[in-house]
Amino acid sequence: MTLLRAEGLPSRGFASGTDFFDRMPADAVACVVTDLRMPGLDGVEVVRRLAEMKGNAWPIIVITGHGDVAAAVELMKSGVVDFIEKPFDPPRLVEAVHGCLVHLMKEGGARQSRLEAAGRIAQLSQRENQVFRALVEGRSNKEIAAELSISPRTVEIFRAKVMTKMQANSLPALVRMGLASPPE
Repeated sequence: MTLLRAEGLPSRGFASGTDFFDRMPADAVACVVTDLRMPGLDGVEVVRRLAEMKGNAWPIIVITGHGDVAAAVELMKSGVVDFIEKPFDPPRLVEAVHGCLVHLMKEGGARQSRLEAAGRIAQLSQRENQVFRALVEGRSNKEIAAELSISPRTVEIFRAKVMTKMQANSLPALVRMGLASPPE
């Protein structure tokens, strides 16, 4: 903990896995560093419970003094982002935590973009949504017109409205928004 704080990384320590879950932080995202072998709840159980509770919103780094390859493989399948053997080089841990934070920032930005796109999609009328989904699927104006029983000119008008409402400056940008926000 002192190592991370010295690097300007806010951190909290817990006496055990049980203590961690008893006083679990309310943070929306966090990077968790846990030891594989601890009294009470071991690292495997901490990873399992966190995966159930948080999905991949909280990346996990596991530290161990016992290089158990089978355990490492199983933990990586459970979503652990890094596995560090003791004794470890302090800069190695700091590098791993920084990597998790960079990943969280990228994911947060992508998540925010998806939420913004979903909000814009919700503002589309039913017909605009039909045109939007058809454009995302790669259909031409003529194909959309035939499918919706409207004229190609009407499709062009709806397409322009969709581009404006979705704040898309190009068709590829519109398609990216559609792919990031699949229909419900």
